[in-house]
Amino acid sequence: MLFQRRSRRWIPAISILLCLCFLIIGCGGGTSPPPPTKKGAPSSAPAKKVEAPKVAEVKEPPKKEEPEYSYNPSGKPDPFKPFIQLTPVREIPRTTPLTPLQKYDISQLKLVAIISTPEGNVALVEDATGKGFFLKKGTLVGKNEGKVTRILRDRVIIEESFLDVFGKIKTNEVIMLLHKVEEGGES
Repeated sequence: MLFQRRSRRWIPAISILLCLCFLIIGCGGGTSPPPPTKKGAPSSAPAKKVEAPKVAEVKEPPKKEEPEYSYNPSGKPDPFKPFIQLTPVREIPRTTPLTPLQKYDISQLKLVAIISTPEGNVALVEDATGKGFFLKKGTLVGKNEGKVTRILRDRVIIEESFLDVFGKIKTNEVIMLLHKVEEGGES
């Protein structure tokens, strides 16, 4: 027991001594590099010219001159345009100017009233600012070339035509409902 206590006291000292020995051995043993010389100062030691051993000249075969590569884009797709065109571009020129109702989206208009006449029903719609417009059968409405097909007692049916992703003309039926005023308040 006494021997074990004494040996434990020497363990830290021995480990420190071993670390110092490895440090000294690892750092020493080499020669120090020569001091750096200034660029403009002449060196004190004469420079020795080392001549390369002469080798018999080997003639290389003549190189074929290749023409410089140039890119010709004719007949190739434009790399900056997408391969698939998701929304086809309408290139139909308009010969007639847009009516005020064609400048609105149908969702921006509110059906206010329907008037029954002997010639047919007439609908009254208004925009968000309160400006009113009359609709008859055949009136053009909306940005997607909508056309009023029927005006019933409580609704207006508008048929819109649009191009799908395949370029085919599709029709969509939009219904504008008349909100009736309930008793005791407005809609």
